[in-house]
Amino acid sequence: MLVLSRKEGERIVIGDNITLIVSKVSGNRVTIGIEAPKDVKVVRGELNAALNAPAAEKVEPKPISLRDFAASVLPLQRQVG
Repeated sequence: MLVLSRKEGERIVIGDNITLIVSKVSGNRVTIGIEAPKDVKVVRGELNAALNAPAAEKVEPKPISLRDFAASVLPLQRQVG
């Protein structure tokens, strides 16, 4: 796993067509914007786990807007070092 530190407004580029933008850092939370082609599936980790669960355990995920996704992204984990 690659771990990077970024400040507000800074970007991380994945491949040729996916960009993550740190849009806001507030306390221990960070909001991230994601620029990706429409054919690239982007889901929160917990939804991905539900999608990959055995059929008996599957829960139908609700659609989520990119804005809502960015507002609920993982809390910022600060590294000391």
